[in-house]
Amino acid sequence: MATPSLAVRLAGFVALGVPLALLAGAYVSQYVFGLYPCEMCWWQRYPHFIAVGLAALSFVLPARRLLVALAALAIAASAAIGAFHAGVEYGWWQGLTACSTTASGEAGSDPLKAILDAPLTRCDVAPWTLAGISLAGWNFLFSLAGAFAVALLLARKEAEGS
Repeated sequence: MATPSLAVRLAGFVALGVPLALLAGAYVSQYVFGLYPCEMCWWQRYPHFIAVGLAALSFVLPARRLLVALAALAIAASAAIGAFHAGVEYGWWQGLTACSTTASGEAGSDPLKAILDAPLTRCDVAPWTLAGISLAGWNFLFSLAGAFAVALLLARKEAEGS
């Protein structure tokens, strides 16, 4: 098996690091700052889970370039969902779903009470912004930049080959 080029190895690290960082940020905002995710927030996380898995596999399987490219596509998919969600939050277009909530029932507790007491998280309202950009907007920007960086690294031609 040929050793992958430096650009391909770096692309693998970017394809692993970007979704891990964005997922970490999402979970910190959820569990530390109490910003519960809506349904579309969850949609943005799913491609990142896939990207992490593909990028991790790229370090142990021989089809490294293909796995990293697929991870970049997954990151780009999260960027597209983030752009759509940000547009819903800013009122540019209508969302596809109703708002969602997270309910957690403890053993022996009343499940109906847990559902009714769960915080309602609206998909069309940004619970937090920085510089006027919502979390969905930031996910779009960072995911798009990450997918683009991976694509550029994979497109590099190097004398040693890949």
